[in-house]
Amino acid sequence: MTETEKQWTKTAQKVLEGRKIVNVRYLDDEEIELLGWYKRPIVFQLDNGTLCFLSADDEGNDGGALFYGENGVIPTI
Repeated sequence: MTETEKQWTKTAQKVLEGRKIVNVRYLDDEEIELLGWYKRPIVFQLDNGTLCFLSADDEGNDGGALFYGENGVIPTI
């Protein structure tokens, strides 16, 4: 594992590990407008109030789909 990978794994663990998802929805029109996006991804809220949503890239250029398991996908709308 590279140092960069170690650093980002540590950050992801700090934010997500042991947390519970308490709400799931799609971003609404107002949120999409504020972000300047065209696609609406899901957003989930953690038990500490943190909102997490998926982006097409790490620059936040548009909403992204969530892939899970072997063939699962939750699309943008």
